Amino acid sequence: MNAGKRNARDAALAGAAVEQSLAADHIPPASRKMLWRERIFKALLIVSLLVGMAVLAILVIDVLSDGLGTLNLSFLTSFPSAFPKNAGIESAITGSLWLMAICAFFVIPVGVAAAIYLEEFADRRRWWNRLIELNIQNLAAVPSIVYGILGLAYLVRGPLDLGRTVLAGGLTLGLLVLPVVVISSREALRAVPGSIREGAMGLGATRWQAIWYQVLPAAIPGISTGAILSLSRAIGETAPLIMVGAATFIAFNPTGLNSAFTALPLQIYNWLSSPQAEFKILAASAIIVLLMMLVAINSVAIIIRNRYEKKW
Repeated sequence: MNAGKRNARDAALAGAAVEQSLAADHIPPASRKMLWRERIFKALLIVSLLVGMAVLAILVIDVLSDGLGTLNLSFLTSFPSAFPKNAGIESAITGSLWLMAICAFFVIPVGVAAAIYLEEFADRRRWWNRLIELNIQNLAAVPSIVYGILGLAYLVRGPLDLGRTVLAGGLTLGLLVLPVVVISSREALRAVPGSIREGAMGLGATRWQAIWYQVLPAAIPGISTGAILSLSRAIGETAPLIMVGAATFIAFNPTGLNSAFTALPLQIYNWLSSPQAEFKILAASAIIVLLMMLVAINSVAIIIRNRYEKKW
Protein backbone atom coordinates (compact mmCIF):
# COMPACT_ATOMS: atom_id res chain seq x y z
CA MET A 1 0.00 0.00 0.00
CA ASN A 2 2.75 2.41 0.99
CA ALA A 3 4.73 1.42 -2.07
CA GLY A 4 1.75 2.23 -4.30
CA LYS A 5 1.31 5.65 -2.70
CA ARG A 6 5.03 6.30 -3.07
CA ASN A 7 4.94 5.40 -6.78
CA ALA A 8 1.90 7.61 -7.37
CA ARG A 9 3.59 10.52 -5.59
CA ASP A 10 6.79 10.05 -7.62
CA ALA A 11 4.77 9.98 -10.83
CA ALA A 12 2.96 13.18 -9.83
CA LEU A 13 6.26 14.89 -9.02
CA ALA A 14 7.76 13.75 -12.31
CA GLY A 15 4.74 15.09 -14.22
CA ALA A 16 4.99 18.42 -12.41
CA ALA A 17 8.70 18.63 -13.25
CA VAL A 18 7.99 17.96 -16.94
CA GLU A 19 5.27 20.63 -17.01
CA GLN A 20 7.58 23.11 -15.31
CA SER A 21 10.34 22.36 -17.81
CA LEU A 22 7.99 22.83 -20.75
CA ALA A 23 6.77 26.09 -19.28
CA ALA A 24 10.35 27.29 -18.89
CA ASP A 25 11.23 26.34 -22.49
CA HIS A 26 8.08 27.90 -23.90
CA ILE A 27 8.83 30.85 -26.14
CA PRO A 28 6.25 33.63 -25.74
CA PRO A 29 4.55 34.85 -28.90
CA ALA A 30 6.18 37.80 -30.63
CA SER A 31 4.70 41.16 -29.77
CA ARG A 32 3.65 43.74 -32.35
CA LYS A 33 6.75 45.79 -31.52
CA MET A 34 9.04 42.83 -32.22
CA LEU A 35 7.28 42.13 -35.51
CA TRP A 36 7.81 45.72 -36.63
CA ARG A 37 11.49 45.52 -35.66
CA GLU A 38 11.87 42.36 -37.71
CA ARG A 39 10.22 43.99 -40.73
CA ILE A 40 12.39 47.09 -40.46
CA PHE A 41 15.55 44.98 -40.16
CA LYS A 42 14.56 42.91 -43.19
CA ALA A 43 13.84 46.09 -45.18
CA LEU A 44 17.26 47.51 -44.26
CA LEU A 45 18.93 44.32 -45.46
CA ILE A 46 17.11 44.50 -48.79
CA VAL A 47 17.96 48.19 -49.21
CA SER A 48 21.64 47.49 -48.46
CA LEU A 49 21.67 44.69 -51.04
CA LEU A 50 20.02 46.90 -53.68
CA VAL A 51 22.43 49.78 -53.02
CA GLY A 52 25.44 47.50 -53.39
CA MET A 53 24.09 45.97 -56.59
CA ALA A 54 23.23 49.41 -57.99
CA VAL A 55 26.72 50.77 -57.32
CA LEU A 56 28.28 47.67 -58.89
CA ALA A 57 26.03 47.95 -61.94
CA ILE A 58 26.89 51.63 -62.39
CA LEU A 59 30.61 50.91 -62.24
CA VAL A 60 30.38 47.99 -64.68
CA ILE A 61 28.23 49.97 -67.13
CA ASP A 62 30.66 52.91 -66.97
CA VAL A 63 33.66 50.65 -67.64
CA LEU A 64 31.88 48.86 -70.49
CA SER A 65 30.83 52.11 -72.14
CA ASP A 66 34.41 53.40 -72.06
CA GLY A 67 36.35 50.27 -72.90
CA LEU A 68 34.33 48.17 -75.33
CA GLY A 69 35.21 50.41 -78.28
CA THR A 70 38.95 49.67 -78.07
CA LEU A 71 38.69 46.01 -77.03
CA ASN A 72 39.79 43.96 -80.03
CA LEU A 73 42.28 41.27 -81.03
CA SER A 74 45.03 43.78 -81.76
CA PHE A 75 44.70 45.18 -78.25
CA LEU A 76 45.04 41.70 -76.75
CA THR A 77 48.07 40.71 -78.87
CA SER A 78 50.09 43.95 -78.77
CA PHE A 79 52.68 45.04 -76.24
CA PRO A 80 52.49 48.29 -74.26
CA SER A 81 53.59 51.37 -76.14
CA ALA A 82 54.07 55.08 -75.57
CA PHE A 83 51.52 55.66 -78.32
CA PRO A 84 47.91 54.81 -77.39
CA LYS A 85 47.03 53.57 -80.87
CA ASN A 86 49.72 50.86 -80.70
CA ALA A 87 49.41 49.91 -77.02
CA GLY A 88 48.18 46.50 -75.89
CA ILE A 89 48.21 44.14 -72.93
CA GLU A 90 49.82 40.92 -74.18
CA SER A 91 52.73 41.09 -71.73
CA ALA A 92 50.35 41.97 -68.87
CA ILE A 93 48.05 39.00 -69.61
CA THR A 94 51.01 36.62 -69.92
CA GLY A 95 52.53 37.94 -66.69
CA SER A 96 49.25 37.49 -64.82
CA LEU A 97 48.98 33.90 -66.07
CA TRP A 98 52.55 33.19 -64.94
CA LEU A 99 51.80 34.64 -61.52
CA MET A 100 48.63 32.58 -61.12
CA ALA A 101 50.41 29.37 -62.16
CA ILE A 102 53.24 29.90 -59.65
CA CYS A 103 50.80 30.93 -56.94
CA ALA A 104 48.61 27.86 -57.53
CA PHE A 105 51.54 25.40 -57.55
CA PHE A 106 52.72 26.83 -54.23
CA VAL A 107 49.57 27.64 -52.30
CA ILE A 108 47.30 24.67 -53.07
CA PRO A 109 49.58 21.81 -51.90
CA VAL A 110 50.94 23.75 -48.92
CA GLY A 111 47.53 25.09 -47.88
CA VAL A 112 45.71 21.76 -48.16
CA ALA A 113 48.52 19.88 -46.38
CA ALA A 114 48.50 22.40 -43.52
CA ALA A 115 44.71 22.10 -43.26
CA ILE A 116 44.89 18.30 -43.13
CA TYR A 117 47.47 18.41 -40.35
CA LEU A 118 45.62 20.99 -38.27
CA GLU A 119 42.21 19.37 -38.68
CA GLU A 120 43.04 15.66 -38.65
CA PHE A 121 46.31 15.15 -36.80
CA ALA A 122 47.14 18.17 -34.63
CA ASP A 123 46.60 17.87 -30.88
CA ARG A 124 44.74 21.04 -29.86
CA ARG A 125 45.97 20.61 -26.30
CA ARG A 126 49.50 21.45 -27.45
CA TRP A 127 50.34 25.14 -27.20
CA TRP A 128 52.21 25.27 -30.50
CA ASN A 129 49.21 23.95 -32.43
CA ARG A 130 46.98 26.57 -30.82
CA LEU A 131 49.60 29.22 -31.68
CA ILE A 132 49.67 28.12 -35.32
CA GLU A 133 45.87 28.28 -35.57
CA LEU A 134 45.82 31.74 -33.99
CA ASN A 135 48.47 33.05 -36.37
CA ILE A 136 46.70 31.67 -39.43
CA GLN A 137 43.43 33.33 -38.42
CA ASN A 138 45.21 36.64 -37.82
CA LEU A 139 47.22 36.50 -41.06
CA ALA A 140 44.03 36.16 -43.09
CA ALA A 141 43.16 39.77 -42.13
CA VAL A 142 46.59 41.34 -42.70
CA PRO A 143 46.61 44.03 -45.47
CA SER A 144 48.17 43.00 -48.76
CA ILE A 145 50.84 45.71 -48.61
CA VAL A 146 52.34 43.94 -45.56
CA TYR A 147 52.82 40.80 -47.64
CA GLY A 148 54.48 42.95 -50.29
CA ILE A 149 56.97 44.20 -47.70
CA LEU A 150 57.51 40.61 -46.55
CA GLY A 151 58.18 39.49 -50.13
CA LEU A 152 60.59 42.36 -50.67
CA ALA A 153 62.51 41.61 -47.47
CA TYR A 154 62.77 37.82 -47.73
CA LEU A 155 62.10 36.83 -51.35
CA VAL A 156 63.40 39.66 -53.53
CA ARG A 157 66.23 40.43 -51.12
CA GLY A 158 67.32 38.77 -47.92
CA PRO A 159 67.83 35.01 -47.55
CA LEU A 160 66.37 33.84 -50.87
CA ASP A 161 67.50 36.81 -53.00
CA LEU A 162 65.32 35.89 -55.98
CA GLY A 163 65.41 39.38 -57.40
CA ARG A 164 62.57 41.24 -59.09
CA THR A 165 61.35 38.18 -60.93
CA VAL A 166 58.06 36.53 -61.69
CA LEU A 167 58.91 33.75 -59.22
CA ALA A 168 59.21 36.25 -56.36
CA GLY A 169 55.91 37.87 -57.40
CA GLY A 170 54.06 34.56 -57.56
CA LEU A 171 55.37 33.40 -54.18
CA THR A 172 54.43 36.74 -52.61
CA LEU A 173 50.87 36.40 -53.88
CA GLY A 174 50.90 32.82 -52.60
CA LEU A 175 51.80 34.02 -49.12
CA LEU A 176 48.96 36.53 -49.37
CA VAL A 177 46.23 33.95 -50.00
CA LEU A 178 47.74 31.02 -48.11
CA PRO A 179 45.86 31.69 -44.83
CA VAL A 180 42.56 31.86 -46.72
CA VAL A 181 43.25 28.53 -48.43
CA VAL A 182 44.13 26.90 -45.10
CA ILE A 183 40.98 28.19 -43.39
CA SER A 184 38.64 27.26 -46.26
CA SER A 185 40.22 23.80 -46.58
CA ARG A 186 39.82 23.18 -42.85
CA GLU A 187 36.16 24.12 -43.05
CA ALA A 188 35.69 21.74 -45.98
CA LEU A 189 37.36 18.89 -44.07
CA ARG A 190 35.33 19.69 -40.96
CA ALA A 191 32.11 19.47 -42.97
CA VAL A 192 32.76 15.81 -43.83
CA PRO A 193 30.73 13.63 -41.43
CA GLY A 194 32.76 11.80 -38.81
CA SER A 195 30.92 8.58 -39.66
CA ILE A 196 32.91 8.40 -42.93
CA ARG A 197 36.19 8.34 -41.01
CA GLU A 198 34.88 5.87 -38.45
CA GLY A 199 33.45 3.59 -41.12
CA ALA A 200 36.70 3.50 -43.10
CA MET A 201 38.82 2.76 -40.03
CA GLY A 202 36.27 0.23 -38.84
CA LEU A 203 36.85 -1.69 -42.09
CA GLY A 204 40.59 -1.85 -41.38
CA ALA A 205 41.89 1.31 -43.07
CA THR A 206 44.58 3.37 -41.42
CA ARG A 207 43.90 6.98 -40.49
CA TRP A 208 45.80 8.26 -43.50
CA GLN A 209 43.99 5.86 -45.86
CA ALA A 210 40.64 7.03 -44.50
CA ILE A 211 41.65 10.66 -45.12
CA TRP A 212 43.13 10.07 -48.57
CA TYR A 213 40.45 7.79 -50.01
CA GLN A 214 37.32 9.01 -48.21
CA VAL A 215 37.64 12.40 -46.51
CA LEU A 216 39.60 14.30 -49.17
CA PRO A 217 37.35 13.29 -52.11
CA ALA A 218 34.31 14.34 -50.11
CA ALA A 219 35.94 17.68 -49.23
CA ILE A 220 37.13 18.51 -52.77
CA PRO A 221 34.16 20.83 -53.57
CA GLY A 222 34.89 23.09 -50.62
CA ILE A 223 38.68 22.91 -51.00
CA SER A 224 38.65 23.69 -54.71
CA THR A 225 36.15 26.51 -54.32
CA GLY A 226 38.20 28.17 -51.58
CA ALA A 227 41.47 27.75 -53.48
CA ILE A 228 40.17 29.10 -56.78
CA LEU A 229 38.41 32.05 -55.14
CA SER A 230 41.68 32.83 -53.34
CA LEU A 231 43.47 32.84 -56.69
CA SER A 232 40.84 35.19 -58.08
CA ARG A 233 41.67 37.56 -55.22
CA ALA A 234 45.40 37.28 -55.94
CA ILE A 235 45.01 38.10 -59.63
CA GLY A 236 43.60 41.53 -58.81
CA GLU A 237 46.23 42.56 -56.24
CA THR A 238 48.50 45.49 -57.08
CA ALA A 239 50.25 46.63 -53.88
CA PRO A 240 52.33 43.44 -53.30
CA LEU A 241 53.53 43.46 -56.91
CA ILE A 242 54.61 47.10 -56.66
CA MET A 243 56.58 46.28 -53.51
CA VAL A 244 58.41 43.33 -55.08
CA GLY A 245 59.39 45.44 -58.07
CA ALA A 246 57.08 44.40 -60.88
CA ALA A 247 57.53 46.70 -63.88
CA THR A 248 54.75 48.93 -65.14
CA PHE A 249 56.07 48.91 -68.72
CA ILE A 250 57.43 45.75 -70.34
CA ALA A 251 57.34 45.05 -74.08
CA PHE A 252 58.05 41.33 -73.87
CA ASN A 253 56.56 38.22 -72.31
CA PRO A 254 58.17 36.37 -69.39
CA THR A 255 60.38 33.55 -70.63
CA GLY A 256 61.09 31.83 -67.32
CA LEU A 257 60.92 32.03 -63.57
CA ASN A 258 63.80 34.54 -63.49
CA SER A 259 62.22 36.93 -66.00
CA ALA A 260 61.02 40.44 -65.32
CA PHE A 261 57.25 40.77 -65.50
CA THR A 262 54.22 42.95 -65.31
CA ALA A 263 50.55 42.18 -64.63
CA LEU A 264 47.13 43.45 -65.58
CA PRO A 265 46.52 45.42 -62.35
CA LEU A 266 49.87 47.18 -62.75
CA GLN A 267 49.19 47.98 -66.40
CA ILE A 268 45.80 49.42 -65.47
CA TYR A 269 47.38 51.48 -62.69
CA ASN A 270 50.02 52.81 -65.08
CA TRP A 271 47.49 53.85 -67.71
CA LEU A 272 45.16 55.47 -65.19
CA SER A 273 48.11 57.52 -63.89
CA SER A 274 48.80 58.86 -67.38
CA PRO A 275 47.48 62.37 -68.16
CA GLN A 276 46.37 61.33 -71.67
CA ALA A 277 42.67 60.51 -72.00
CA GLU A 278 43.39 57.77 -74.55
CA PHE A 279 45.27 55.73 -71.96
CA LYS A 280 42.35 55.94 -69.56
CA ILE A 281 40.14 54.39 -72.25
CA LEU A 282 42.73 51.64 -72.69
CA ALA A 283 42.65 51.12 -68.92
CA ALA A 284 38.89 50.58 -69.11
CA SER A 285 39.45 47.92 -71.79
CA ALA A 286 42.07 46.22 -69.60
CA ILE A 287 39.61 46.26 -66.68
CA ILE A 288 37.08 44.42 -68.86
CA VAL A 289 39.68 41.77 -69.67
CA LEU A 290 40.54 41.40 -65.98
CA LEU A 291 36.84 41.02 -65.12
CA MET A 292 36.48 38.35 -67.80
CA MET A 293 39.43 36.45 -66.33
CA LEU A 294 37.86 36.66 -62.86
CA VAL A 295 34.54 35.37 -64.19
CA ALA A 296 36.34 32.49 -65.93
CA ILE A 297 38.20 31.54 -62.73
CA ASN A 298 35.02 31.65 -60.67
CA SER A 299 33.21 29.57 -63.30
CA VAL A 300 35.86 26.87 -62.97
CA ALA A 301 35.25 26.83 -59.22
CA ILE A 302 31.50 26.43 -59.75
CA ILE A 303 31.98 23.62 -62.30
CA ILE A 304 34.34 21.67 -60.00
CA ARG A 305 32.05 22.12 -57.02
CA ASN A 306 28.94 20.98 -58.91
CA ARG A 307 30.73 17.99 -60.41
CA TYR A 308 31.96 16.60 -57.10
CA GLU A 309 28.76 17.44 -55.25
CA LYS A 310 26.83 15.26 -57.70
CA LYS A 311 29.37 12.47 -57.23
CA TRP A 312 29.27 12.59 -53.44
